[in-house]
Amino acid sequence: MPFESVRQVANADFPTRWGHFRIYGFEGIIDHPESCNSEIAAPLKRVESAVALVMGDVFSEPPIVRIHSQCLTGDVFHSLRCDCRQQLELALATIADKGAGILLYEQQEGRGIGLMAKLRAYELQDHGRDTIEANLELGFKADCRHFELPAEMLKLLGVKAVRLMTNNPEKVEALVEAGIEVVERITADVPSEPTFEKYLQVKREKMGHLVG
Repeated sequence: MPFESVRQVANADFPTRWGHFRIYGFEGIIDHPESCNSEIAAPLKRVESAVALVMGDVFSEPPIVRIHSQCLTGDVFHSLRCDCRQQLELALATIADKGAGILLYEQQEGRGIGLMAKLRAYELQDHGRDTIEANLELGFKADCRHFELPAEMLKLLGVKAVRLMTNNPEKVEALVEAGIEVVERITADVPSEPTFEKYLQVKREKMGHLVG
C-alpha cells in the first residue's frame, strides 16, 4: 500500500524509565487505501500516524529496531490475553542495554482492525474462536497491518540497515522490499503465560511467526 507522502511532524526530548530517547512523530498519507473489511468503505485518503523512539548513536552500526503495533489493552492495561506489553518492554530494555536503537510504534490496534472491533473480537474469542477466526467472522482480514510506514520512517531518519527485533517474517520482508537492509533478526520471544498460550499457538501455526 504505497504512501503518497510521509513526513516528520515533531521531534522532542523523551525521558523514560529505560533512559533518554528522542521521540519523533510521523504522518503518512495513503491515496485510495484498500479497505480491510468488505462491508466498510475505505476513505479516499487515509492518514497514518506513528512515532519513533530513538536512543543513542544509530548510524555507526545497524541499530536494533523494533516495529511495534499499538496494543492499548496490553501496553497500557497489562492485559495477559497477549504478549504485546512483554515484547514492548523487552525491546525497550534491549535498546537501553545496548545504549542505542529505535522503537517504531504504529497505530495498528488489533492487527489493524481498531480498538472497538478488537473488543468485539475478544467477545468471540471468549466463545471459542481464535484471534484469526474472530477477525474473519467480523468481516475483517486475518491481519490488516502493513509495514511500509516504518520503512519510510527509517529512511527519513537516515537509517539504511537494521538489526530487527521481531518474530514476524512479514516485517523483515516489508523492510527489505522497501530497500532497508536487515542484517540480523533478533528474537522477540518472551515467557509464555497460560492466558495467552493459545494466542501464541495461532501466531506460530497460522501466521508463520517464529515463536519459540
